[in-house]
Amino acid sequence: MMRAFKFLLAGLFLLTIVTSCNKYNKVTKSKDYEYKLKMADEYYGKGKYKIAQQLYEELFPVFKGTLKFEELYFKDAYCFYYMKMYADAENLFKGFLEVFPNSIKAEEVDYMRSYCFYMQSPKLELEQVNTVRAMGMMQTFINIHPGSERNKEASEISDKCRAKLEQKEYRAAELYYNMGQFRAAALAFTNLTNNYPESLKGEEYKLRTVKAYYKFAKLSYEEKQIERYEKVIEEYQDFVDRYPDSKLLKDAESFSNLSKNNIKAIKYEQTQTAAKR
Repeated sequence: MMRAFKFLLAGLFLLTIVTSCNKYNKVTKSKDYEYKLKMADEYYGKGKYKIAQQLYEELFPVFKGTLKFEELYFKDAYCFYYMKMYADAENLFKGFLEVFPNSIKAEEVDYMRSYCFYMQSPKLELEQVNTVRAMGMMQTFINIHPGSERNKEASEISDKCRAKLEQKEYRAAELYYNMGQFRAAALAFTNLTNNYPESLKGEEYKLRTVKAYYKFAKLSYEEKQIERYEKVIEEYQDFVDRYPDSKLLKDAESFSNLSKNNIKAIKYEQTQTAAKR
């Protein structure tokens, strides 16, 4: 009995597939373009975006220049979005804005174009071109549409992108430091401090800059050490100017004091060496 029931279900499933295929073939072969558009919208409404998109694409040249073209174009772009083909969706959203700049849907489409770049933001280890573009475009959206109800979300996405870029730069700086490339690390931590002035880690970045410059000076040839220790003292003073009440101030000061003492020791040694000549 159970086996017969399974066969019945399998049969019904195959019948459904065959019926659906026949229906789709009927639609694609039809020369009744209004009917085809109606069916494309029906497939779209049921979430069958691949079929809907194929039909919309066929109808592009038919309805171009008509009143129905705008809605067709709009739904075609969304088909790609719902299929997670974000690069294609972004391109169509962009095209929509070029063709229908004054559409009542323009604000939504402008946002969705930016959002498509956000959805293409890759893992932290990879190049972040789309993350940068998403952040910039979300900010541009906010500037162009100051009263939009989407601005809160746009701002949140822009902040997420910025945090992601900050994290990537931090990892690079940390990698330089751990590899013993202290000058590169110092420059990378300096960039973090300057590029993300509102960061909660700003004080940490500045301390790491001071520390990296100290390590760089310590490993330098003697004839280069004084100027490089002076750089440590200069960076410490910048730390004081930026974060006068920082809990990390004493740590930064210790590297400045070490640098001052090392400069005195080097100069004393140089004086002693000169006196012996």
